[in-house]
Amino acid sequence: MTEKLKKIAQLQREFSKRVVERPLDVDSIETVGAVDVSYRENTAVSALVVCTFPDCEVLEARTTKARATFPYIPTYFFLRETRPVLLVAKNADFDVLLVEGHGRAHPRGYGLASHIGLVLKKPVIGVAKRPLRGVPEGLYKKVGKAYVSVGHLVDLKSAAEVVGALGGSYPKPLKLADKLSKVRT
Repeated sequence: MTEKLKKIAQLQREFSKRVVERPLDVDSIETVGAVDVSYRENTAVSALVVCTFPDCEVLEARTTKARATFPYIPTYFFLRETRPVLLVAKNADFDVLLVEGHGRAHPRGYGLASHIGLVLKKPVIGVAKRPLRGVPEGLYKKVGKAYVSVGHLVDLKSAAEVVGALGGSYPKPLKLADKLSKVRT
């Protein structure tokens, strides 16, 4: 599998050049979505919560299940989570999306948040509980207990401002998505 991973790593480096960093008009944001995925054996349960911004009144919440088709391998997280995230986010309406995972703050400059942003062609912010080893500090900003990074169509300053406006130690929409992804059905 190492040869395959080397090719994927090279693709990540190439795709990182497609990520667009630009200021986001935070005052024009009305809705924010958040996605998280949890696992039960080989089943991925993905959850999406769409809230008003910045008050975080829930407008929509949904889950979907999918078979996990790729193992967990550090720094190749996007291979495991892209399909579940896209399934739950399909046809959802939001101005900006928070993804539980890194974007630019990745050893190859291209994590899950960047991949989701490129696929959806929407502003996406990467939010994680800890930085990845070896990633320069200038690629993320700590906001409360969250490590925020550029996903796509947003710059780091705007991303940190959005996450900061959602209050608390960790953004409420992601907390809600995390909790929803773990509800047993």
